[in-house]
Amino acid sequence: MGAVAVIGAGVDGWALAGARVHDAGDDASVRRAWSSLEDDVSVVLLTEEAARVLSVELTATSWPLVVVMPP
Repeated sequence: MGAVAVIGAGVDGWALAGARVHDAGDDASVRRAWSSLEDDVSVVLLTEEAARVLSVELTATSWPLVVVMPP
């Protein structure tokens, strides 16, 4: 089973569910978090803002499965 990662501002609570949390509050930290994802990550949850920052990256890949959280 693959790991779940969460990227965005204010996502620390997801660690309680076992997710790998990347609390990223600005564009540069969102991109760093995305590029640091390990190969065993199967699902990435993104805040709406993180998804906006990664719009180009998300259209260029089929890995991992990405879910954008509602506001």
